Amino acid sequence: MQNGTYPQDLHIHTIYSRDDSAVVPAQTPELIARVRHAELIGISDHFEHFADNEYDHYVHHLRALDLLVGTEVDGAPSVGFAASLAFDYYIYHCRDRAEDYRGVERLLATGRPVIIAHPNALDTKLDCLPPECLVEINNRYIWRCDWMQFYAPFTHRFRFVISSDAHQPQWLGQSVARRAALELGIEESLLVNELGKVAVTDARTGDQ
Repeated sequence: MQNGTYPQDLHIHTIYSRDDSAVVPAQTPELIARVRHAELIGISDHFEHFADNEYDHYVHHLRALDLLVGTEVDGAPSVGFAASLAFDYYIYHCRDRAEDYRGVERLLATGRPVIIAHPNALDTKLDCLPPECLVEINNRYIWRCDWMQFYAPFTHRFRFVISSDAHQPQWLGQSVARRAALELGIEESLLVNELGKVAVTDARTGDQ
């Protein structure tokens, strides 16, 4: 952490996640941009809650606040539509179903980063995922499992990101997730926005 901020936070919900009862009215993109709890901030509202009629407004709104534009896709049924729209990255719910694993491949084919959301909470089988994925260490859910047992066998297979999964202002933290990453010996990977293209960068070395 530098200057009291995290290196990045890519899993944040706002009032665009309209059907998520955990999101409070104060959780606006403006508030996230004002708090600036991370050096690199991405918003990843639930795709199914806004994409049908608010996609263009969503993108314009977040870009105007200098926020990365992500989305959280709830499994295979939404993958085709999500892949057809331009996002900086995807956060993906991959349950232990053949169609959801195929959905990972389809999202990866877009050339954009695909972050597997809180796999310990969705019973994702990490050995069924391609190594090109990024795996999330999520502050909201990491403590609900034995993180050493779940993640340790895969720390050399994947790159990892650390996220808050914030739905409310007081959730904008990563302390438990960062502790888990430290115990696992994980080197966090960062997404950096260069010339309009999102690339994956090693947080320690800065190398792509």
